[in-house]
Amino acid sequence: MISFATWGNELYSGKRSYAIVPHRKRWLMAGCVLIVLSIVLLIYPGLQKSIEFKGGTEFTVSQVAGADQAPAREVVRSMDQLNNASVTSLGQSSVRVQAETMSTKDARSVSAALAKAYKVDPGDVASTGIGPSWGSDVTEKAALSLAVFFVLVGLMLAAYFKTITMAAAALFALCHDVLLTAAVFALTRVEVSPATVIGVLTILAFSLYDTVVVFDKVRELTQDYESQSRSTYAELVNLAINQTMVRSINTSVVALLPIGAILFVSTIILGGGTLRDISMALFVGTIVGTWSSIFIASPALVVMRQRNKKIAAHTRQVLQRRAGVSNRALKDGTASQSDITDQPESVAHPLSAGHHKGRAAQPTRKPRSKR
Repeated sequence: MISFATWGNELYSGKRSYAIVPHRKRWLMAGCVLIVLSIVLLIYPGLQKSIEFKGGTEFTVSQVAGADQAPAREVVRSMDQLNNASVTSLGQSSVRVQAETMSTKDARSVSAALAKAYKVDPGDVASTGIGPSWGSDVTEKAALSLAVFFVLVGLMLAAYFKTITMAAAALFALCHDVLLTAAVFALTRVEVSPATVIGVLTILAFSLYDTVVVFDKVRELTQDYESQSRSTYAELVNLAINQTMVRSINTSVVALLPIGAILFVSTIILGGGTLRDISMALFVGTIVGTWSSIFIASPALVVMRQRNKKIAAHTRQVLQRRAGVSNRALKDGTASQSDITDQPESVAHPLSAGHHKGRAAQPTRKPRSKR
């Protein structure tokens, strides 16, 4: 079994290669299927919005030993005002009950019932009302922030890479990340709060960084692709993915370790809350973003760029040379259609500089004979 360092060196040198771009249709089809499933999950059952989005009344019981939820759940079952209410623990000494919007009189009754159930002073039960207008305003601001993020990212990538195709491929991968992350929240029924939106924006930045790293290597390897006839554009992109794969994995693992620890502590020990919402979005988004930068963004880029006439002509020329078509036939354009076959894509290798072999390897000239 080879070491991780050796595996990374073999990927970079081209000795070992994973055929990601040659199977680009398969990966893109899988990505599209996941996007469709995500949309279905967002329609039904849909996202479990927090009280900040849908409005309602929140009760927080402090000074509770062990943050036991049983008394609060008993109160929820016994009072009609608390239909569809949720109970969560906040740390080791507080319990939170979130319910629909209610009148001041009903809120006082619920506060008194919670204080009696936990045998605490009524002052230790705080109630907060959030109107539906405030919740709708938060929803609009969250949607606006995502829209502004996508517009600015598209403009930045188009200016940086000087091509619309790379920006479009990166935006497609970002849309894939947002939908899959949201689908996980819909499937697990974890509430979506403003902290979740912050987490999603953060992981989009991480996913974008990972995609830019891959695309930077793609630009480096394909800058003068027309000057050589060893590898096609798609093969060079596949080499770029393999050369940056170890970096993507290392970056993701380093990020996932502390995020996973925070998610574990906030869910198991603290019982949820804002810390869990943001850490779960970061954890899921980091995994999805790493996947998309390798298997979605780069294959989508190749599919878009293959429509370019220069790239298509260069690819056809490389495959014809690989099939043994003569240079004259290529130059005159007399190569028959039977010569233009679908040649299997080969593994592209980095160009290695030559080395001076010494004076002994240089050609020698016979001395002139003296007359």
